[in-house]
Amino acid sequence: MIRKDIPFSPEEYDRRLTKTRKAMAERGIDVLFVTDPSNMAWLTGYDGWSFYVHQGVLVFHDADPMWWGRNQDANGAYRTVWMGDDRVQGYADNYVQSTERHPMQDLARWLKEFGHAQSRVGVEMENYYFSAKAYQTLNQSMPSAQLIDATALVNWQRTVKSEEELEFMRRAARISEKIVDGLLDRVEPDIPKNEIVAEIQRDAIRGADGHWGDYAAIVPLLPSGTDAAAPHLTWNGNLFKTGEATFFEISGCYRRYHAPFCRTIFLGTPPAFLIRAEAALVEGLENGLEAARAGNRACDIAEALAAPLLREGIERGARCGYPIGLSYPPDWGERTISLRSEDETVLEPGMTFHFMPGLWMEDWGLEITESIVITEDGPAHCLCDRPRRMFVK
Repeated sequence: MIRKDIPFSPEEYDRRLTKTRKAMAERGIDVLFVTDPSNMAWLTGYDGWSFYVHQGVLVFHDADPMWWGRNQDANGAYRTVWMGDDRVQGYADNYVQSTERHPMQDLARWLKEFGHAQSRVGVEMENYYFSAKAYQTLNQSMPSAQLIDATALVNWQRTVKSEEELEFMRRAARISEKIVDGLLDRVEPDIPKNEIVAEIQRDAIRGADGHWGDYAAIVPLLPSGTDAAAPHLTWNGNLFKTGEATFFEISGCYRRYHAPFCRTIFLGTPPAFLIRAEAALVEGLENGLEAARAGNRACDIAEALAAPLLREGIERGARCGYPIGLSYPPDWGERTISLRSEDETVLEPGMTFHFMPGLWMEDWGLEITESIVITEDGPAHCLCDRPRRMFVK
């Protein structure tokens, strides 16, 4: 008997499947092929580092979902999905990275066997894990079917978190706090960056409050000085220097659920312009948290943030946040709502965001962020609890 490792209750998975099927029906989709590993895990519990090969979950209206992937990864599915073993199907290894055959040919065979040769099949076309070749092969292998773009259909069902999910995010937040506390203790001039990152990863994986840490969907980001103008630089062996600010973008992760958290450390005496920018940013954050209420819109948060920054002459060209929760590499965002002036999505209790108004100017950068939950009544709740400021050492 294989021991299953299922993170959530049967009722929670039933809730998710019911929402997804309703959305499928509204789009006229007969069967949905889900390839985003975050959506696969959300629907079935599947968890494995196998997203470098073709895999997916088939969602039906009248039967349990079916996990489909490489034969050797079926063993992982048996141990992590809530469905029975008969709902796990693997394809032969000679399909993997072959120039003679493609895994989508095997998937088409299963779809036909299940009576969907002429169905409307939903596929996640705008997806890191579903290639142009996969679409082309599936389309050619099922000439009587209609492939429907179902990009983000499942993602939108994930926007409001259950209490079970929020508990996992709170555990991730405790890990994020532990990482930031370690940074404040350890970052000093003349210490190599890679040494600090090693400690970040150690804190992240050891976890907090008795809960182990998972790997985050994004590696630690920590550019310094003029390089902090570039938001997505990772690390190297350079030394931290007096007179430079470094922002740290990290996230604790528990069972694939994230709580991103960014703080900036300045070594030495910060210049006046950076102190003014910090004050404007913190004021904007606090204004945005006040605006992050159920019934308000995503754009209300962005507009509340912008006012004090504009008074300081700082114009941001990027959105200031995005939904978070369960994620796999390369991104811990959910790719639905954006906190920006054009997005009028109405906020609902249980929505979770990384409120992320990073400042990336021509030759400097500053990040102070919060992971937030929209509450039933009142302003947003911050998952992490650490001072909202630039730290000076």
